Amino acid sequence: MYIDGMVCAVPTAKKKQFETWSKAMAPIFSDHGARQIVDCWGDDVPEGKVTSFPMAVKKKADETVVLSWIVWPDKKTRDAGMKAAMEDPRMPKPGDAMPFDGQRLIFGGFEAIATH
Repeated sequence: MYIDGMVCAVPTAKKKQFETWSKAMAPIFSDHGARQIVDCWGDDVPEGKVTSFPMAVKKKADETVVLSWIVWPDKKTRDAGMKAAMEDPRMPKPGDAMPFDGQRLIFGGFEAIATH
């Protein structure tokens, strides 16, 4: 199993816009091999003194931290699926209605070593 993870700050007033964007993105990744797409709206995300999710994404007072992940069967499927998703005509173009600041987006790919 391979996981793509993402953390970002979304303007709280744009929650519905983010939900709409998320619902539009999910089938694109699913159609290219993703097993599961999860988007989570921050509910109990404390500020840290040394590090925290809010600090990592430079969250502003009027923003909410969002945690998301995509589950792929393996890295090979992810690499092919991500490439195909980015080339999919349904994928929004850069700057199109992305409801958050992509410059403060944190993302990465992870090999699952344990699931419980």
